[in-house]
Amino acid sequence: MNDPRSKKNPVFGVAILIVVAVVLVIGTILYNAISQKHEYDEAHPQGASASAASAHG
Repeated sequence: MNDPRSKKNPVFGVAILIVVAVVLVIGTILYNAISQKHEYDEAHPQGASASAASAHG
């Protein structure tokens, strides 16, 4: 009578929620790291030009 495939699996929804939360945390950490690097580069312009020159080879 009842098709078991029609039931929604709550574990799948929780897994999606966890994945979204982890992606948000990683994105926040990367955003903060990049913004703090820009602040540091503005405060220390000599080091920024030296690191940029060495990075570009």
